Amino acid sequence: MSGVDDASAKLARAFISACEDELSVPKPGNVHYFAPGHGMEAEHFLLSAQAAARPLAAPGLKVGRRIYESVEATWARVGMNTNLGIILLCAPLAHAALDKGGVDLRQNLRRTLACLDRDDAEWAFRAITQASPAGLGAAPQHDVKAPPQVSLLEAMQTAARRDRIAYQYATDYEDIFGAGFEALARARSLGVDKQLSTLRLYAAFLSAYPDTHIVRKFGPAAAAQVMGEAVEFSAFLTGESRPEAVVDAALLWDRSLKDRGLNPGSSADLTVATLFADYAQRILANAGKNG
Repeated sequence: MSGVDDASAKLARAFISACEDELSVPKPGNVHYFAPGHGMEAEHFLLSAQAAARPLAAPGLKVGRRIYESVEATWARVGMNTNLGIILLCAPLAHAALDKGGVDLRQNLRRTLACLDRDDAEWAFRAITQASPAGLGAAPQHDVKAPPQVSLLEAMQTAARRDRIAYQYATDYEDIFGAGFEALARARSLGVDKQLSTLRLYAAFLSAYPDTHIVRKFGPAAAAQVMGEAVEFSAFLTGESRPEAVVDAALLWDRSLKDRGLNPGSSADLTVATLFADYAQRILANAGKNG
């Protein structure tokens, strides 16, 4: 196996691991192994991760093509949109991790994002239209249902104020490498196990920003309400280390959110992307040592 193929295989496994780590946590309002939600089961997401991993991490593909082929593979496997946000976030990270120009993932990511062009936008727009995410409507500029007139980076920059995933493209993944990595590092410094670390990561995102998936479906007031509840839940996590108490509290809030139809999907997507970036950075660093 060549070095590129080996790196690609490691990244594909890392992507599946990141998705499994996220599914193994009782993330309130989202789908996980503890409870289904919103007409979906955890198995749908695991199958989706397995289907998308190979094209997402394939050598030689441009970012837009990674996005499109990953969405196509997902639909072929489960027939629904389970992971569009995850793919949109992780495709540039995978591309950056395969970049041999450096061993710093974020530096590579900056180059990746700067090179996104109209061809990337065309493939990504096709993928988004295929996935038909909840709340997708006509956009005032660069509507994904029309042929792109700008690069994928420019389209994301235009959408950044209303969508947290687009915001990552516009800021070199500020939330991932900022709040996300900080939450993981803080949990690990306290000796927190993987499951609780991931739950703290999810709660950190949900308490820091209005979840844009909720904003699109239910409006800013609903997102602000959930954000306030997340602040209280994060405070609870800080003072509680008993696994059974944490799971009980998480599932109680989980039922409340699902009873209201509220799914913090953007926060869950950011969680997976942070976990994947963490795996990818280690793969890239080890490749540098061995290369």
